[in-house]
Amino acid sequence: MKKKTMLIHGGIPSDPHTGAVSYPIYQVSTYKQEAAGIHRGYEYSRTGNPTRHALEELIKDLEGGTRGFAFGSGMAAITAVMMLFQKGDHILITDDVYGGTFRIMTKVLNRFGLEASFIDTSNLEHIIKEIKPNTKAIFIETPTNPLLKITDIKATALIAKQHHLLTIVDNTFSTPYWQTPLSLGVDIVIHSATKYLGGHSDVVSGLVVVDRSDLGKELHFIQNATGGVLGPNDSWLLMRGMKTLGIRMEEHEQNTKEIVDFLIKHPFVEKVYYPGIEWHPNHLVAKKQATGFGGMVSFDVGSEEKADKLIKRLNYFTLAESLGAVESLISIPAKMTHASIPKERRDQLGITDGLIRISVGLEDIEDLLTDLSTALKE
Repeated sequence: MKKKTMLIHGGIPSDPHTGAVSYPIYQVSTYKQEAAGIHRGYEYSRTGNPTRHALEELIKDLEGGTRGFAFGSGMAAITAVMMLFQKGDHILITDDVYGGTFRIMTKVLNRFGLEASFIDTSNLEHIIKEIKPNTKAIFIETPTNPLLKITDIKATALIAKQHHLLTIVDNTFSTPYWQTPLSLGVDIVIHSATKYLGGHSDVVSGLVVVDRSDLGKELHFIQNATGGVLGPNDSWLLMRGMKTLGIRMEEHEQNTKEIVDFLIKHPFVEKVYYPGIEWHPNHLVAKKQATGFGGMVSFDVGSEEKADKLIKRLNYFTLAESLGAVESLISIPAKMTHASIPKERRDQLGITDGLIRISVGLEDIEDLLTDLSTALKE
């Protein structure tokens, strides 16, 4: 089954009881039991809900895993995955990682004795060098947020297996339409489904897919025990959004390519970050492990003052956090998504005060180019 077909017919596409082609919203908290402990597969909606289960089956099929899980946000999904580990365990994490991931590892989960090192996973030698006796997993974003750095997924997974580690990939930017990390040897895939999977800025959610039944059993225990589950209404909204993921991702990328060409040629733009550019670091790796380069692009205009001036002149790019929606969004990572990362650390990574991140939407490309052109004038 091809991806666009699977987006519509994967998982549990219709209601087996009524024939409804849109899987129903089971707005219910508890379920009648035939006898004590004997039920029809559902007993309490924290443990399992039919609408959520349909979503979990869909993302499982799309990523090619053994079991899927839906959480109330991307951060809830990451938190649940990190609860697979024990006090004293060490996790290697991509340095140019989403600010919320950095924050929870350094401000919350460290309180429980979970250790983390943030390294350049795009360099395989760095990964091998940083593995410690207590290292249990390698967590990578690829492409990263916001510098679009690329890590070789297959090579990283091989290193992990050689050292008996789990490999975890945040696949939010690429989505399973462009990239399927489990097929490259990864153990766990995470999504902030708020972004491209939902696609319409109307739902907050997180998804996880595992490739092994033992991981699935343990993660379901954590999901049920901690309770950060996605509600049925949001599960339904997410499934509805995912039906058009394929055509959206193709249009996002087409618009992005034209914007990247414009930015590369513009005299006021100092640097452009996009894995589809031939000179982008690890461009060939991105081309090998994914079938598309996505709809995210970052560029540097040189200073905070210039970035602020550009933002104020725009009409069709909405200044907002988040990404992956039908409307084009723009942000200054140093002040917004990555403000929780100390400035000294941001400077080391290259997340400057003049760095701008764009999530290219589905508007007419001529309007978007005109908007940027006007905003970039002196």
